[in-house]
Amino acid sequence: MNSFNFFTLKEARINNNCPECYSNDSLELIFEQKLTETRFYKAITNETRSEIRCLNCEVQIFPVMWTDGIEQVVDYHKRGLHTKPKSLKLKPISWAIITFVLVVLIAIILLISGVISI
Repeated sequence: MNSFNFFTLKEARINNNCPECYSNDSLELIFEQKLTETRFYKAITNETRSEIRCLNCEVQIFPVMWTDGIEQVVDYHKRGLHTKPKSLKLKPISWAIITFVLVVLIAIILLISGVISI
C-alpha cells in the first residue's frame, strides 16, 4: 500500500514564448513536493519537481525544449520557492503497535527482575 503523490507548492504564469506554438502568455510553471503515504505513516519528503505546461496548445514542455530565457525564469522561481519541511506523522496503527511492544517489554523486564510473579 505504499503510495506517493505530489502536492502543488506554487503555480506561476510566465511570459516566455512556448517552444511549440510560440504563444507569448500561455506558459504555466508548477512546482510540486512529494508526499509518501503507507499504512503506518505519512511523510513529506524534500523531493520537489517542476513542470511547465502551455495552456494554449496544452503540451507539457520538457526541460530538453527549454530556452535560456525559460531556464532563467525557472531558476528565479526556484530560488523563491518555500518548501514544506520534511516531516513524518505516525498513524494510529503505528502508535498501537509501539504501545503494545512497550507494554510487553516492561512486563518481561518486571517478570525477570522478580517484581511481578505469575
